Amino acid sequence: MKKLITRSCEEIMTTVYKPIEFVIDGLIAQGLYILAGAPKVGKSWLALDMCLSIAKGEKILGLKTSQGTALYLCLEDSYARIQNRLYELTDEPTEMLYFSVMSDPIGGGLEEQIEGFVSEHRDLKIVFIDTLQMVRGSTDSSYGSDYKDLSILKALADKLAITVIVVHHTRKCKDIDPFNMISGSTGISGCVDGSLVLIESKRGSRNAKLYCVGRDIENAEINLQFDSDLKKWVVTDEPSAPKSKDNIFLAALYVYIKKKIDFSGTASELIEKLKSVSDETFYPNRVTRELVRNGYTLRKYGIDFEYKRTRNCRLIILHYDRERDSSDSKNTSEVTVNRLPLKV
Repeated sequence: MKKLITRSCEEIMTTVYKPIEFVIDGLIAQGLYILAGAPKVGKSWLALDMCLSIAKGEKILGLKTSQGTALYLCLEDSYARIQNRLYELTDEPTEMLYFSVMSDPIGGGLEEQIEGFVSEHRDLKIVFIDTLQMVRGSTDSSYGSDYKDLSILKALADKLAITVIVVHHTRKCKDIDPFNMISGSTGISGCVDGSLVLIESKRGSRNAKLYCVGRDIENAEINLQFDSDLKKWVVTDEPSAPKSKDNIFLAALYVYIKKKIDFSGTASELIEKLKSVSDETFYPNRVTRELVRNGYTLRKYGIDFEYKRTRNCRLIILHYDRERDSSDSKNTSEVTVNRLPLKV
């Protein structure tokens, strides 16, 4: 019997893990997602618009995208139909968006086909599979079958560090919970990292709501309208003021360590030092969390940190390396917390 691999609570809480990357800001991260809706509701238009936006690095639904290669498996379409849709959306082709109208099924070669594509396109960000039923090897929609098929795609997305979105249908019957309308068993929604359900307010009205839920995103309901001239879904909600993501603690830490270069002491001692550069109140029990969660950001600013356990306490050890500081502030002799927003 293989030994159970474990990690201690302390190890997990003091390890800097790579932050979650969003391909569409705040809406779709790396992992496996379902995009569901009634037949002919406009799912494919939304999927194609997302692919184009990511390939071009343009906003989609008012949200920023992470530019990279996109792959769209249009398994219910022909290249002629894809061409017509593309010309409805844009006059400018992009070399970072690829299509295929045929693929192997899940567990029967699809994963190898996508891995082969990644080997030729290392900057692949997203794969759309339109539709789920076209890549399933059987018509069995039991919980076990649904979970098994989707878990294969999730493992692939996690392995390749990409986003996979599977287009799927909803049931005809209404439900107060839109996610219960996703066709199939709960094995589908239980396996994926996130679900997007597109529901028209009235069939054919071209007014709809996109319901969003996921492990790494906040639950959201986005009101949309299909623009017949632009051939795309546009947001009709009034834009809300963006929340401030400036991290005052990291900014204060940068200002202090840039001057002092090195620090070794407890969390309480570090907070005392930060009083010299900021009037903000910081708490010792949150210092470790801020340092670990923002480890990648600190490295971009040339700051390394580590923890050292002694008999009496835990020491925080910090070092600033100006040569590795990629910020605009490294060549500025005087920096202040208020003029240096570090993003969370």
